[in-house]
Amino acid sequence: MIRQKTIDFAIRIVNFYKYLCDEKKEYVMSKQILRSGTSIGANVRESKNAQTDPDYLTKMNIALKEADETQYWLEVLYRSTIISETEYKSMNEDLKEIIAILVSIVKKLKDKREK
Repeated sequence: MIRQKTIDFAIRIVNFYKYLCDEKKEYVMSKQILRSGTSIGANVRESKNAQTDPDYLTKMNIALKEADETQYWLEVLYRSTIISETEYKSMNEDLKEIIAILVSIVKKLKDKREK
């Protein structure tokens, strides 16, 4: 479930990046959100080859950090009026769902490790 959501989001981020560059002529923050937004899924994908539970937890934590960074750039783009409220809310809803799943995975892994 998380793997599919993050790859779908990465594709959405790539298209968003193209839109920001082509339509909004925004090149700096668009590159930042492209990097962090696609990194979420890359780290989730990498986690499937984790050699240990701590390695898996590390990859999921990195994915969560990248999701948080993506949310930051999205908010900056919105608050600086580069994107509309509709664009912001649409992207942010998907991102909040991914973050909630990642938080749940990380929490379960940490709880398991403490037992």
